[in-house]
Amino acid sequence: MPEHTRSDGLAVSRRRFLGAAGATGTAALAGCAGAVTGGGGGGLSDIRVAYMPIYPDMQYFVMREEGYFDELPVSVSGKLFSDGPSIVQASAKGDFDVMMFGIVPAMIVMDKGIPSKITAANIRDAMQILATDEFAGLWEEHGTDAFSVFEAEKGRKFTFGTFPPGSVPDILLRYWIEEELGLDSDEDVEITALGGAGPVRQALLSEKVDGTSIMEPVPTVVEANDAPFQSIAWAGDFMPGQPAAVTLMHDRLREENPEVATEFVRQHQRATEFARSNPDRAAQHASSVIGEEALPVETARKAMDSRASAFITNPHEIESGAEIFSRYAARLGKTESALSIDRMFDYGVYDGL
Repeated sequence: MPEHTRSDGLAVSRRRFLGAAGATGTAALAGCAGAVTGGGGGGLSDIRVAYMPIYPDMQYFVMREEGYFDELPVSVSGKLFSDGPSIVQASAKGDFDVMMFGIVPAMIVMDKGIPSKITAANIRDAMQILATDEFAGLWEEHGTDAFSVFEAEKGRKFTFGTFPPGSVPDILLRYWIEEELGLDSDEDVEITALGGAGPVRQALLSEKVDGTSIMEPVPTVVEANDAPFQSIAWAGDFMPGQPAAVTLMHDRLREENPEVATEFVRQHQRATEFARSNPDRAAQHASSVIGEEALPVETARKAMDSRASAFITNPHEIESGAEIFSRYAARLGKTESALSIDRMFDYGVYDGL
């Protein structure tokens, strides 16, 4: 299995797991990967979810750990990916019924003709622009000119390290640089693709980059480790309603199994409400799923209080930001054309709750 993915057997419905024992249970789990449909009418026997180890996928952590998947009439299995573009590559085989990842990769999946639509948002205003403490001083003094001042002083361009091209952090960063600052993202700064949250975190902790565009819990992890970085911009200030991760559903779930699709979104909404009202337990769940070594419970809890941890389910809340991202994704050549709201969203599932 490639390094950027791992199987997540614990994500299988506890009801199904408890109903099996020993080798029988193991065989049932292993068989999930191939059991796309079962019975007549195209009914799903298993929902396969692709997700990422980031706070914009908090609902998955809660649904898994709180047993909300048990409320579905089918079992659920999950697979962890380090970044959105990796899920895009995996989606080409149509392996996943639900993909919880960035809205730009979701657009790419839809643009490639894979029959799917966004049925829920996971979070809004999730991105922060981090820079070294040293640069933050230049930023406070010079504003946009800080990048040219930095280059004159250091003899090199300011280097951002973030997710791969076409990811939400990458496009949000380019939007901020070009639309908000009036600079050229190719000429005035250096943008390096580092991979997912783990590589970005390591680059910041080892001070191998000057800044990043990133979501929680990375900023809080960096702060907890006393790395010399701070936030100089937040998406909520320059793009209110900024979309980040969304819940993209394949049509075989959304259209062919609407009752199951509705129940999944219902549990998603339940998880959103849980995260808002029970931040301590939600933080424990995030630490458990992501890994306590990478995300200690105390740090996970602090990240829950971040302004970038605004969990939602209502897809209407990110509509305006989605239009911006759609135009930008097309301009950067990530999609063949800008996707319309109707092509991206199926509001009916959420509105029908």
